[in-house]
Amino acid sequence: MFPRRVSYRTFLLRNRSLLLPFMFNRSNLILPLVGVCLTIALSNGADAQEAPTPPPAARISAENPNSFDPATATQAWLDTVPADERAKSDAYFEGGYWLILWNFLLAVAISIFLLASRTSAALRDFAERAAKFKPLQVALYAVPSLLLMYILSFPLNLYQNFYREHQYGFAPQSFVPWFREQLIALSVALIIGTILLIVLYAVFRRAPRTWWIWGTIVTVIFLFTVTFIAPIYIEPLFNTYKPLSNPEIRDPILAMARANEIPVKQVFEVDASRQTTRVSANVAGFLGTTRIALNDNLLTQCTLPEIREVMAHEMGHYVLNHAAKLITYFGIFVFIAFAFSRTLFEVAVKRWGNKWSVRGIADPAGLPLLVVFLSTFVFVLTPFLNTVVRVTEREADAFGINTAREPDGMAKVALKLGAYRKLNPTPLEEFIFFDHPSGRARIRMAMDWKAANLSAGESASGEIPTNR
Repeated sequence: MFPRRVSYRTFLLRNRSLLLPFMFNRSNLILPLVGVCLTIALSNGADAQEAPTPPPAARISAENPNSFDPATATQAWLDTVPADERAKSDAYFEGGYWLILWNFLLAVAISIFLLASRTSAALRDFAERAAKFKPLQVALYAVPSLLLMYILSFPLNLYQNFYREHQYGFAPQSFVPWFREQLIALSVALIIGTILLIVLYAVFRRAPRTWWIWGTIVTVIFLFTVTFIAPIYIEPLFNTYKPLSNPEIRDPILAMARANEIPVKQVFEVDASRQTTRVSANVAGFLGTTRIALNDNLLTQCTLPEIREVMAHEMGHYVLNHAAKLITYFGIFVFIAFAFSRTLFEVAVKRWGNKWSVRGIADPAGLPLLVVFLSTFVFVLTPFLNTVVRVTEREADAFGINTAREPDGMAKVALKLGAYRKLNPTPLEEFIFFDHPSGRARIRMAMDWKAANLSAGESASGEIPTNR
């Protein structure tokens, strides 16, 4: 819901590149590719227990419900967060602003190094000597190239996804199991990345003038495929999924699924507590593979109203077809990015091609140059890419609150997100850096909904009173 490890972080927005070379660690490979599955990430919370009472300003007077003020109630919820916790959250999230820059600069630096040192050309020459079959040449170039890119980017990966997560208390996993999962993710990346590059370079060879059009089509098909198969075939490489047995939690979720015509018969529990203290859930799949999954942290850290709100939000993504819509939107960005790269690529090859030993777009040795242009394009358009995702999250929030009818539950979940996401950013911050609505925006939506429904005659619990 409220995003995942997301991490999420969400679909290419935390990686600043449209290609696989810089997406090797688990959160920067699997989830960006599957980001449109829209998994959620919440933060630390108390063990499941009776929900805390809303702050006084956020409560409703049965005698005078019209006196309820959503703005005052929103501020009351925000004021429940201690100043030291708010400062820690702000520091963590604002540090992410710099990581966006450092990831971009590292991607560009590695690419330029591979070009200027002629390392990329040497790997291309090796592939051509080893095989005559063009797709095999691409594969022989791709595997060592991707491995080298992973090694060169590993120090930042280690800091960002291991040390920093431990520093802020979001990761209980020790180094050895973490690194083991890195190797699994690397193996998956090598397979997926090599397949993608084989197909893309086949397009580049056959359509050297219109490759940017056909390349977009290939990329969109690839994203659709990976997005829908990853929850079923890739995520289980890292976690164990088992049917949720607690009927008090399972049955309300399935009831909401039936009401929204989501074709599932069970809910799965994921053992994510081995890797993170955050909670996550998703509703993903198609053509008989649709599955509802939530991790064990969600079950132990959230109350039933909060779980209902989270799952209703995730169902909103599914019902509103956000996965397909986001891939379509990003397909437009890919098209523009390829068009942007086409002209610059030709100019760069004319000027530095001999120096780098890059022959043209169909030459695999030019991959680092393509990464430079695509990374730059994504970095510059970060606010707009974030806005595309943020709008769909806002739509899922609205669906969730209308389905679960848990305004206080939504407010509590938004506050839990505040452990790793700045609760009350400036409008400019939210536009540039937030791929989900801020905590303030989400709480305000919940309080607006609460005021509207109470004034329409509902009780504070969301139930419609009956005359007896």
